[in-house]
Amino acid sequence: METSEYYYDLPEELIAQTPSEKRSDSKLLHVVPNSFEDRVFSDLTTMLNENDLLVINNTKVIPSRMKGFKESGGKIEILLERILGNYRALVQIKSSRNLKNGSSLYLSNNIEIHVVSKEDSFYVVEFPEEVEKTMKRFATVPLPPYIKREANPRDEKRYQTVYASKLGAVAAPTAGLHFTEELLNKIQKMKVDIGEITLHIGAGTFMPLRAKQLQMKKLHKEYFSIEQKLCNQIKHTKKLGGRIIAVGTTATRALETVGLKRIEPKKGYTDIFIYPGFRFKVVDAMITNFHLPESSLMMLVAAFCGRKEILSAYRHAVENRYRFFSYGDAMFLERKDT
Repeated sequence: METSEYYYDLPEELIAQTPSEKRSDSKLLHVVPNSFEDRVFSDLTTMLNENDLLVINNTKVIPSRMKGFKESGGKIEILLERILGNYRALVQIKSSRNLKNGSSLYLSNNIEIHVVSKEDSFYVVEFPEEVEKTMKRFATVPLPPYIKREANPRDEKRYQTVYASKLGAVAAPTAGLHFTEELLNKIQKMKVDIGEITLHIGAGTFMPLRAKQLQMKKLHKEYFSIEQKLCNQIKHTKKLGGRIIAVGTTATRALETVGLKRIEPKKGYTDIFIYPGFRFKVVDAMITNFHLPESSLMMLVAAFCGRKEILSAYRHAVENRYRFFSYGDAMFLERKDT
């Protein structure tokens, strides 16, 4: 399995730095086997059928990026991965060199945090006060590294879905950013069911694939939860012959984690790595943004509708000046069964 097989050329100017003026005005590339259709996101209603089930990820982004400095005065940037307890958290630390256990870091002259241990590409750190309290005081919206600007007040609203309710993500489930309350109401009036799942996206989503992950065929762990209500909705939809349409790769990963056994309520951590050859058990169609070259998410969408097909769709998107990544445009993918 070579990551180079999932590379595509992307002009830097196509990486969206700001959201569209209106959420549902984004472009939507409809991909079915052997054909593409250029639409706008508000046209999604024409692609849905009565008795379909739309599954959204209700995770809510927490302010989780903090700037600070080392004892030497060198600048650092801290990105929360997840809270481990009242005073401890797992974080990414951007520093000029690796940090030793016991190192002191500072968020201000009176807030000192300590490095407890290193775990793969992350650090366990200890705070002098409750982690959530510190985040409220010092953290900002964690825009992805390919957005080359500081977060602003508009991002606090737009880097969040309109249905976000479960606090815990450090990155937005970006496929959901295109939905407005008006569009969701239209969808429900079409007798399309809407179900909710939770998967808290971690900082690992922005990290390049490592050799160990490719070898073990497992990704970084992310917390997910599926409730009885959604299990019932899935079973009812399948019984009626409707489709399960996942909004985003996050909803897809959570649904297919449960689908590995049987559809029942479950909560815990998933490290599922979906790549070509994977047999999808639950998801029939998917709404997703465009992903980074050679990433695990490129492999996931290639598994869903074919590597050649997805690379062809990406070339079409580049040629037609679609906007890419978190604040970019979207795709509607229909599964290609092998």
